[in-house]
Formats: sequence, C-alpha cells, structure tokens
Amino acid sequence: MDKVYTFLERATVKYLTKRKALKAYEKSRKKTILTELYSWIDALVFAVVVVMIINQFLFQLFVIPSPSMVSTLLVGDRVVVSKLAYGLEPYPAARHRFFTGNHRVERDNIITFYNPEYDSKGPVFDILSQAIYMGTLSLVNIDRNPDGSVAERLYVKRAVGFSGDQIRFSNGNVLIRPTGYRDFLTEEEFRRINGLSDGPNRSADLSLYDGLKAWGRLYADREKGNTNRVSHLLNSYEAVKDSRYPFDMYEFEKQRSKEYTYIDPADREARNLNSRFRAGIYVPVDYILPLGDNRDNSHDGRYFGPVPENRINGRVIARFWPFTRIDNLTDK
Repeated sequence: MDKVYTFLERATVKYLTKRKALKAYEKSRKKTILTELYSWIDALVFAVVVVMIINQFLFQLFVIPSPSMVSTLLVGDRVVVSKLAYGLEPYPAARHRFFTGNHRVERDNIITFYNPEYDSKGPVFDILSQAIYMGTLSLVNIDRNPDGSVAERLYVKRAVGFSGDQIRFSNGNVLIRPTGYRDFLTEEEFRRINGLSDGPNRSADLSLYDGLKAWGRLYADREKGNTNRVSHLLNSYEAVKDSRYPFDMYEFEKQRSKEYTYIDPADREARNLNSRFRAGIYVPVDYILPLGDNRDNSHDGRYFGPVPENRINGRVIARFWPFTRIDNLTDK
C-alpha cells in the first residue's frame, strides 16, 4: 500500500506543479488584442453551446407569436417549455424519444409541437436558424416567411383530443365524444366532469355566427356564379360585411362546402368535404388533437388534423415575461 500512496502522491504533486507553472505562464504572457478577442470568442462560443444543450435537453424558451392562445397566453409572452416532460428528444424534430416511461401527454396540457405544415428551407438552414434561436434565448429568429413574418416551426396549443375521441365543431363550440361514450358532450360539460381548466374562451360574439355562415355561403355562390340563393342571405351578412377576415375560418369553410352541395348536389367532392365537416375529427391511437384556447381565431388541429405524439416537443410550464404576468402554467 505504501507504494500505491507514494505513486499517488508523486502523480498529484506533478499534476499540481504543472498546472501552477501553466497558470504562471498564462499570467506572464503579454496580452494583445488578438488574445483578448480569442478569449472573448472562446467564452461566447462556450456559453452558446451550453445554452443550446440546455434548450435541447432540459428547458426551451419560446415566444408566443400569434393570438391563438388568448387569453391564457398573449402575443409576445415568453414561456418556459420543459423538454423532459415527455421523454428525451435526442435532436430537434427527432421522431423517437428516450426514457419516455410513463411520461405521456395528459389531457389539457399546454404543449409545443412541430408544425405539420412547416415549409423546410433545407437541413442546413433549419439547423442554423434553430441554433441562433436557441443560442440567443429566443431573442433572434431568422426563419421568416416570404412576407417577412416569423415562420412558426413550433406551435403552442392545448392537448384537447385523445386517442379514440371524436370531436365536432359547431358555431365555434367544441363537442367531444370520448371513447366509450355514445353521445357528444359540450366542451364546458366535459371539462366540468373531468375537473379540467377553464382556459379555452370565445373571442367572437355568438350572435355574429349567422352572419359568418351567410358569408361562407355567399362566397360559394359567387365562386360558382349562382344568383338563385343570394337574396335571403344578404340580411344576415350585414352584421359581418365590414370584417376583413372571417373570425372563424373553420365555420366559414364548413358553410362554404355546404353551399356547394346545394348548388350542385352531384358534386361528389363537395359532398365528401361537407360530410367530413359534419362528422368531425376522429383521433387515432398515439395521436393528439391540439386546439388553441382562442377558439374563434386559432389555426390548429381543426385544419391540419391530429398530430403524432412523437412530434410533440415539450410542455409549457411557466411564463417568465412580462414580469407583471409571471405565472405557473401547469394548472392553467
């Protein structure tokens, strides 16, 4: 044992002596602009790499880009996303996770997921833009649409529909038939029975929906050059005629497809589309139907359908900006 202790003692002394000499050398070196610049760059690169690792594997910062989650989350809110909530994602947009265990998405979680309609600009740009976004703590996003707006690579919505659920939409209201149920429940009733949050809200007056329906049908009539059914819709349309954009595009398209079937009952494509609107959305196994809390103004699963669980990026757990609205979001 004495030999072992002697060896360890000599090795330790040698290491410390060498380290002390190295520090003395570094201290005695003449500092130049280049050495200072190199030191700053080295520290900056190290910090960015650490931030990227934290963003990828532990927590990610996210800026709310649209009003789809009003009033739970407002445009410009900055939130913290737990990347370990549903398992470990080895790299961005990976389709397989590790250490998932029982870490499954739960109903009503506020989640981030990869936009099913995202138009990739190539792997090099995707990696670079993600690196800059993560490295700057979400302050800089170079990923832009042709019109200059920020490209939404990630969406943030609420997990509403689960495997086996059938969900319909009427006048902006959500109707849910969970697995094992024969009848549809209103979302309000379903949430009350299951003790869920009251996050979802309506931003449009329900009385405007008659006008919106007329708008969708008039739009179809104009497209098809039909003038036989126009007059009786105009009075209802008066209430929304000054709107620049339909406040509930899903209901607008639903009425538009219905009018197509009235104009030409033999139009098979129109009949199929109208049938899908009436039937609603069925959520397959291992899929989630995400919906925005701002039910009258959200581009969500109503348009692109359910998303696979393996495309879910993480869970929103807290809002840290603005300071006046710092909040825990795990129970919202």
